[in-house]
Amino acid sequence: MKTKDGVIRLSPSTLNVFLECQKCFWLGQAKDIHRPRGIFPSLPGGMDLLIKKYFDRFRAIGKLPPELEGKIDVELFPDNELLNKWRSWRSALAYQDPETGAVLSGMLDDLGVQKTGSNGELFGSAKYVPLDYKTRGFDVKEGGENFYKNQLNCYGLLLRENGMPPAGHAFLLYYIPREVSEKGVTQFEVVPKKVEINPDEALKVFRGAVELIKGPMPKTHSECEYCAWGNDFLTD
Repeated sequence: MKTKDGVIRLSPSTLNVFLECQKCFWLGQAKDIHRPRGIFPSLPGGMDLLIKKYFDRFRAIGKLPPELEGKIDVELFPDNELLNKWRSWRSALAYQDPETGAVLSGMLDDLGVQKTGSNGELFGSAKYVPLDYKTRGFDVKEGGENFYKNQLNCYGLLLRENGMPPAGHAFLLYYIPREVSEKGVTQFEVVPKKVEINPDEALKVFRGAVELIKGPMPKTHSECEYCAWGNDFLTD
């Protein structure tokens, strides 16, 4: 939505709404009428913080967590201080589109580095791979990663426009609880899922969303369960 400086600022999550229902997106961004929100689940948020701390311990010694060794083709991005800035909404990776003037920003969970140079240098020869943690209560279904495609495309765009060329894919790191033992110890299975990403597709979605905000309210989406709620405030 437009901020006090008149700039439209969007995120991967707001673009997800644009892809789901243009009317809901327009109401939220142009009129500040947002979809009803349920209670934010605290367990996934708490797990996210714990997983970050866990990865950071291995980052400090230049290793991957052992359950990911040989399963993902990256090393962990070594600069923990910089990564922590990108994990915060106040200092997240951002890109201002020169064509529209709008800003896209997104918070990374983690970042992998694919070294392509012969002497091991990071910048200049490296390519970067977004890593995103997901906590689930059930197994990963084939094709389920497509739900996160826009989010990961956006991360690729943000990396590219900040001088960090993306490798062309990302990894979803699913944490699935398998067993609870004494003293509340829970055993998780970690399932990495490689997802091909396209920054140009994210840019296309971003620009389309910005143009929609500037136009009239779209028609109700025939399959959107929220549009009827929005009609209580505005009608077609």
